[in-house]
Amino acid sequence: MLNKEIIAGLKNHRTPFYYYDMDLLRRILDIVRTESKERNYKVHYAVKANFNPVIMKTISGYGFGADCVSGNEVAHSAENGFAPDDIVFAGVGKSDEEIELALNTGISCFNCESVPELLVINDIAGRTGRKAPVALRINPNVEAHTLKHITTGTEENKFGIRLNELGEIAELIPTLKNISFKGLHFHIGSQITETGPYRNLCTRVNEVWEWFSERGYENLNVNVGGGLGINYEEPDTMPPFREYFEIFASHLDSRIRGEISFELGRSLTAMCGTLISRVLYIKEGVSEKFVILDAGFTDLLRPALYQAYHKIENLTSEGERGKYTVAGPICESTDTFGRFVDLPLTQRGDLIGIRSAGAYGESMASRYNLRNLPGAVFSDSL
Repeated sequence: MLNKEIIAGLKNHRTPFYYYDMDLLRRILDIVRTESKERNYKVHYAVKANFNPVIMKTISGYGFGADCVSGNEVAHSAENGFAPDDIVFAGVGKSDEEIELALNTGISCFNCESVPELLVINDIAGRTGRKAPVALRINPNVEAHTLKHITTGTEENKFGIRLNELGEIAELIPTLKNISFKGLHFHIGSQITETGPYRNLCTRVNEVWEWFSERGYENLNVNVGGGLGINYEEPDTMPPFREYFEIFASHLDSRIRGEISFELGRSLTAMCGTLISRVLYIKEGVSEKFVILDAGFTDLLRPALYQAYHKIENLTSEGERGKYTVAGPICESTDTFGRFVDLPLTQRGDLIGIRSAGAYGESMASRYNLRNLPGAVFSDSL
């Protein structure tokens, strides 16, 4: 919650920037640590959500692992307090250099997404005199019922190993002398707000786990991915962490003896971040009144990329309310944060807060139009 005291402190900073409520982040991390430990689950933080070093160091301080999708994320995680043997490396297109870096770092596991990738990792591990720990990312063909742009677990998808490839994989693994088969990895998508997809995922996890168990692969670890969504309409509503973990506790096969792990990203960091921007101009259109901000999709890409919703607030006005289309300065028509947004009387110089931007905000920022990257301000330093 952005109160008047916080807003007064933010006025002195150059916009646009991300404001991070570190007390809220720590409260979320406390809940997740308690709920996961209660069930003996392991949590890896999905670094792609937000790799700001202050955020990273705070999360690593809670004993969580790191879920990485690039070599730079692996190195960045190790530099910011995550133990190498708590780092997992996923991604459909790992380069040779990234694989070698991860091997040299001593990561916990590669989440492999294809037969060709298994062969490459085996070859590189052999050349470097190492044994590569590997989990198989299985595409469970489970519909996540979320935006099609962030669905990853259906069959016609670039991610993961298809179910009809399991026979080939099971025959191949014993022949790869430089690989240590550690477990199974699943991930069906992001911003999931219904329980049904997770129940369906558990059913598929149980089937695949039993298939491998019947073929002599025992004590496999199971990584069920992440994807827990947040309430963008009500940005102060805490995600249902207890219910989320309980779904898996109730529906995963009780015979699974390996480690059960999760990859949470958005649900850990989204709520604590707000993009702060100033109004540059109010522009009258034919049927719309435009608020032109100094922040654009170079600072927060989600609305332009897949029409994602973020609650927009005028932090410095209490005037008569009206409808505005809130847009940025980028030379693209898609540089719009929201249309017909209900705001109090908005004028040049007002401070605007775009809420729930702590995930896939700063981490997706770019320098398109040769703009500066957004800054970061933390509640601990106000």
